[in-house]
Amino acid sequence: MHNVYTKIIAEIQKYFRHANKEKAVIGVSGGIDSALCLKLAVDALGPERVTGLIMPEKGITAEENTAHAKMLCKFLKVNNYINPINPFLTDYLTLSWSPNNLAQANTKARVRMVLLYNLANTQGALVIGTSNKSELAVGYGTKHGDLGVDIDIIGDLLKEEVYALAEHVGLPEEFLTKEPSAELYQDQTDEKDLGMSYKEIDTILKMIENEMTPEEMITKGLQPNPVHKVIRLMEENKHKLMPPHIIQIKK
Repeated sequence: MHNVYTKIIAEIQKYFRHANKEKAVIGVSGGIDSALCLKLAVDALGPERVTGLIMPEKGITAEENTAHAKMLCKFLKVNNYINPINPFLTDYLTLSWSPNNLAQANTKARVRMVLLYNLANTQGALVIGTSNKSELAVGYGTKHGDLGVDIDIIGDLLKEEVYALAEHVGLPEEFLTKEPSAELYQDQTDEKDLGMSYKEIDTILKMIENEMTPEEMITKGLQPNPVHKVIRLMEENKHKLMPPHIIQIKK
């Protein structure tokens, strides 16, 4: 993974240089993706130019994850702030309508992004995203929430590659073994939400990259339901990776 590491570091430095920015802000959750992104940002920019923002939801976020996030920031010598999002969610309880579970979960992600950009604007910094390729491909993220960032530094890495690179750069074992979760509600896990494992998703995505048809994948031994689900999610959620559609009047 050394070549992958050096390429990402070089691209981070290039992007910040072209943007004429020196500082970065990153949301640190205690999970593998944000931990790896924090490490890569520090290696590329230096710890004095990176700020971690820890945004737990009291009653939902595991205390262990907040502790791991704080520990990693301290270990990497990164300045950090801890801001629970609970106070910012209170006013949404007074809306004229009753938000459903999806709306409430997405609101949490969007509140976190507002806080990240508030801090970034204050510091003259850019926001680093923490979404990986597996999540981006199937749209597992919130539009204008965790997907609303300036640069996604692991956006071309499948989940299995995230783990490999995290091990390569020496992240602590606790980040490599915990079950991935966005922690938007009680007992949530990514794979439970997706209805399949990241291993299944990565296998299917690699076959799609090799231009295999669903029929060929199934012939290779993959189960039909996950294959068709990944393809459907990719089609339904591709708008999340696109800028807003502008209706062209003058051509």
